[in-house]
Amino acid sequence: MTSHPAARPVADLFSADGRLKVIPRRPARREALLAHLAATLFDAARTYRESEVNDALRAVHEDFPALRRHLVTGGFLSRTKDGSDYRRQQQPGSPGGAIPAVA
Repeated sequence: MTSHPAARPVADLFSADGRLKVIPRRPARREALLAHLAATLFDAARTYRESEVNDALRAVHEDFPALRRHLVTGGFLSRTKDGSDYRRQQQPGSPGGAIPAVA
């Protein structure tokens, strides 16, 4: 039985205190991490302000802007055109997808 790299658990990327040790460079590994972060940090039924996204990501890694960018470009989070509101995608969509402006 062969193991696909993306199927590897992401637990080894975190230290004992729950902080992310490194953002993986390999795309498949990074995608697995992003899927994990999206599923564990963000509720698909709610909209988040940018500051809330930053706070959630800052809790796991100091380079929260990079994580936020990877989540959006990977289709795990969508955002309004002005970048003020974010929402978790049920399934990763097209990179850079935007959600309609909230009225």
